[in-house]
Amino acid sequence: STQDVRRVMAALLQDRKLQRATHNISAYRIFDKRRQVWIQDNDDDGESAAGRRMAHLLSMMDVANVLVVVSRWYGGIHLGPARFKIINNLT
Repeated sequence: STQDVRRVMAALLQDRKLQRATHNISAYRIFDKRRQVWIQDNDDDGESAAGRRMAHLLSMMDVANVLVVVSRWYGGIHLGPARFKIINNLT
């Protein structure tokens, strides 16, 4: 449920290392059996278009009841478009 997503994200963000991440990008995809609908959303956390790309990948893979969080720390090197390949691979 979306409540579960919020609870898991809140618990993850209690971790000090994740709190210091430059970006905690997330996407989830849940199938609500009762209503027979997909519930999905994403959060870029400032990493433009990254959450949307993760959500698209989850949809393409046809996964259900999944939350994915990719955390990035800026290390002084600009990755440019290559960062999306890394984020997709981690997703």
